[in-house]
Amino acid sequence: MRKVVNISLPLELSKIVEKTMKTGQYATKSEFFRHLLRMWIEGKLLKELDESRKEITAGRGKVLKSLKDLR
Repeated sequence: MRKVVNISLPLELSKIVEKTMKTGQYATKSEFFRHLLRMWIEGKLLKELDESRKEITAGRGKVLKSLKDLR
């Protein structure tokens, strides 16, 4: 299922999107923005994982043996 989301962009950003689409890299504006969102999500998740690794390395992490340990 999809949900339509409308966004407003400053002229300069809109020109960048149009220019990028003309390269053939993306078929639609939606595809362009979906790709950007995925990149953002992946970057955020990787950052959180890296922070968790640092906590575990510093001895501040907790090893979970089951989902019950999340409480």
